Amino acid sequence: MARKQSKRDPYGDLPAQEDTPVEAVICWLCSRPTGKTIVWHHPIPKSRGGRDVVPMHPICQQTLIANFTNSELQRHGTDVAGLLADPKVRKFVDWVGGKDPDFTATIVKKKR
Repeated sequence: MARKQSKRDPYGDLPAQEDTPVEAVICWLCSRPTGKTIVWHHPIPKSRGGRDVVPMHPICQQTLIANFTNSELQRHGTDVAGLLADPKVRKFVDWVGGKDPDFTATIVKKKR
């Protein structure tokens, strides 16, 4: 037998969750605020011993995976400036800079 709910809300005088401001999480690669979906990316791949994670947009993570191998990502480590030095990544970051945080698109895979 289920319990009856009280007619009186014991938490009615507390502020609702929507009233509390949500701190924006910044993308590690493009430095834009993230949207509803946040991907926690390993700058140094797990297969290469990486343990730290950074917040990213899904499209930004797909771009890194499409343009770099695990060995290249390991060499760059957590150096964003080294990744942005690549012309393809710089062009992508400049392009996506004006888009909505929840913007998504298909990324062309790198031919290996």
